[in-house]
Amino acid sequence: MKRGIARILLAITFAFISLSANAQQPTVGLISNLNGDSEAAFKRLHDAGFKACQTGYSTSWNQETAEKFKALSAKYDVHISALVYCTPNGRWNFTEGPSTIGLVPPINRMLYLDMYRRAIDFCAMADIPAMHSHFGFIPEEPTSEIYVGFIETMRDLCKYAKDKGVIIYCETGQETPTTLIRAIRDIGTGNIFVNCDTANLILYGKANPVDAIYQFGSLLKELHIKDGKYPTDPYALGRETKIPEGDVDFPRVIKALKDVGFKGVMTIECEMGGDNTQYLIDTKKYLEDLVQKTY
Repeated sequence: MKRGIARILLAITFAFISLSANAQQPTVGLISNLNGDSEAAFKRLHDAGFKACQTGYSTSWNQETAEKFKALSAKYDVHISALVYCTPNGRWNFTEGPSTIGLVPPINRMLYLDMYRRAIDFCAMADIPAMHSHFGFIPEEPTSEIYVGFIETMRDLCKYAKDKGVIIYCETGQETPTTLIRAIRDIGTGNIFVNCDTANLILYGKANPVDAIYQFGSLLKELHIKDGKYPTDPYALGRETKIPEGDVDFPRVIKALKDVGFKGVMTIECEMGGDNTQYLIDTKKYLEDLVQKTY
């Protein structure tokens, strides 16, 4: 009898240790379009085994939409970890991007600020913890007029979000990790962090994502998981590829995440078009296997 009880207690102990370990592991999520038939989108996520997602923001969303998302999130057990909003009319290239994307270009700051505030308002309505964006090609010269104006603008936006209980994520890619970290420190509101896109750092030729993860450390709250190749043409971004066919070393990425204590969501992003259902399922398993081996 005593031996049987001991075995039961041992089994319970191992189960508790296993649950505790899993609680410390990152979650694999997916960027999903919830604009349209949102229930079908939540169901697809649930049926594919995803527990988290990010979604783009639509300016037509309101309190009714927020309540619907909260109900569907509970029904299908899928958490919206962040709302993605990128300013319209951006040119995603090296030549026009610096003057068209985000809040770095002064010409559209006031217009875009209003749009960002509306996205933050929706986050607060829908209990979405964070809003994230490409905020522009942040200049490396910290005393330049454009940099100083950008920091002041971002500080105001982050204060607005803080009053609403919303976190701001900066997506990586268009500047070096050092420049992004400097900007976050200069903004200084305490509610601005990093959403690291593993491929963007390569596609823009700015950094190796493994090294960047170590640089970001505790500033890193979420990831966009995708793969790609470094640019070979100085006028064009690098090329996105399927995971793991590009230059991202995913085993080392997962090891770096463990080393910096990352426990957030790794959100798969695929911008290659076409029917990628099986690819997303296979990629989810690939990432989860790496996490199990590493954490």
